[in-house]
Amino acid sequence: MTQPRVLIVDDDAMLRDALQTAVEQMGCTADGAGTLKEGLAMAEAGDYDVVVLDVRMPDGSGLDCLGRFQECPSNPEVIILTGVGDPDGAELAIRSGAWSYIAKPPTLNKIRLPLQRAIEHHRGKSKLLPLGLKRSGIIGDSRAVRRCLDLAAQAAVTDASVLITGETGTGKELFARAIHDNSARADEPFVVVDCAAMPEQLVESQLFGYERGAFTGADRRFEGLVRQAHRGTLFLDEIGELPLAVQKSFLRVLQDGCYRPVGGVKEVRSEFRLVVATNRDLDAMVEQGRFRQDLLFRVRTMTLNLPRLKNRHGDIALLCRHFLARQCRLNGLPAKRISPDYLDALESYDWPGNVRELLHAVERSLAAALNDPVLVPAHLPTNIRVSLARASVPNREPSVEKPGAAGDEPFPSLKEVRLQAVAEVESRYLRDLLAEAGGDIQQACALSGLSRARLYALLKKYDLP
Repeated sequence: MTQPRVLIVDDDAMLRDALQTAVEQMGCTADGAGTLKEGLAMAEAGDYDVVVLDVRMPDGSGLDCLGRFQECPSNPEVIILTGVGDPDGAELAIRSGAWSYIAKPPTLNKIRLPLQRAIEHHRGKSKLLPLGLKRSGIIGDSRAVRRCLDLAAQAAVTDASVLITGETGTGKELFARAIHDNSARADEPFVVVDCAAMPEQLVESQLFGYERGAFTGADRRFEGLVRQAHRGTLFLDEIGELPLAVQKSFLRVLQDGCYRPVGGVKEVRSEFRLVVATNRDLDAMVEQGRFRQDLLFRVRTMTLNLPRLKNRHGDIALLCRHFLARQCRLNGLPAKRISPDYLDALESYDWPGNVRELLHAVERSLAAALNDPVLVPAHLPTNIRVSLARASVPNREPSVEKPGAAGDEPFPSLKEVRLQAVAEVESRYLRDLLAEAGGDIQQACALSGLSRARLYALLKKYDLP
């Protein structure tokens, strides 16, 4: 096996040389770069196991480039190195996929263990993934999706409980099914429970079943969804909606594998693999007394955080073509083409409803196109066209120029105007959000639906306190 290769990206030449020496003493090959541009070029050309990346670089922030290093051909693990104590930056780095976050000065003892483990993980990662991973309907080839598929594959080879988080429409059920389809339980049942769709008074009887005559209308015995998942996978969608009383009963099922149906006298056993999903902040719900902490610990053995569609770079066009081809096939329509400006419009929209909203937009476009052979922006749903139109108009006071006078600045491009408008709207929204939440980050996350890491990233982007 070849020697592990490590790239150290730091503008401090003395520190960089010292780290290279220390890494070489560990039996690795070490290279150094003094700028992000140089480091990215080396990472693109070289086969590195690990990149040790400083945050404050002369040509930008290491955190902003973390994803670009991860996307390099060898998909290296990234260890973030910084001289500035920043807990929010540490959280953002870890949530973005960094292997670890180390404060300067990075003594040999401090960096040796994370570096060794990062190398071992990188070299053993491919062995964890099952050959011919079944995607179970998951479309996308962005780095964000590939990382989620890697985590799903790792989860599939264990029986650990998995918590899948993400906004509505990001594909939580598809990833849950992929975990099941690639596991040793693939030939057993995959039982879906939509906790948000069940009336509170019926949740217990639906989960645990009931005996005949247990309550009015119980004219027959019902086995229950937990029992139906025996030897297979039980998927609890929107687990945050599970009533507290049922959470306690369900926790006992996870601990002992036993439960008693409503109206029953004998206990029933069920052995299943648990996957749960939510778009809620379960930690905040625990603090508010709306979700049991002990249950959260049990369901969060492994966590899979699905990205927003807007952050899946390159996947929008891929998904659009897939959905369009499928809808044409299902409706017996001739294949339609997609205009470049239609794709530009899709890329410019924010997609609050994520993949599900994109699917509906393509369906609506197909219906609006009728016999037109090519989809164009005018075929998009009205709400999307309105949003794009508003974003394209600069939010500034009209100015009056003297007749015949030319403006001092060149006329802006549409892209510049759109970016400026989005920045102004986001900045204003964040100020209003912080004011409404009284500066409380947890409350701001609950109000906005943003994750803590995403909110911190936006606050940093707009230099807000």
